[in-house]
Amino acid sequence: MSTTSASAHGRDAYRHFLSIPTRWMDNDVYGHVNNVVYYSYFDTVVNEYLLRTGVLDFGASEAIGLVVETQCNYFKSLAFPERVEAGLRVARVGTSSVRYEIGLFREKDPQPAAQGHFVHVYVDRATRRPKPLSDALRAVLTPLAA
Repeated sequence: MSTTSASAHGRDAYRHFLSIPTRWMDNDVYGHVNNVVYYSYFDTVVNEYLLRTGVLDFGASEAIGLVVETQCNYFKSLAFPERVEAGLRVARVGTSSVRYEIGLFREKDPQPAAQGHFVHVYVDRATRRPKPLSDALRAVLTPLAA
């Protein structure tokens, strides 16, 4: 399936995993998970981690992360009813931005079906102007460093 020259990273490249069930509606007319759904899995693993570690409160956080860049390489098809194991790591932490890298794996498969990244720029909730990352956010990102 891959038409890219990107090299795939195995499970050991990722620091945190989340199991995500595929849904019937994730499949497209070709019988596999549609490409746009992969980005939903990316968003799910990142936000689950931030919520679980207590640095994201959808309703009250002063700073919010806005996605400014995304990219995905596809290596193998996924399909309902498979479970996706989403691996997460942090490739770069800037003053107000974070580059998250994600690998999507079939259960127990050592090689990814897809991998990619997205970049969050953290901004003030009210003004939407970039805001330096909090110490708390930096602390929970450290264990994810690639």
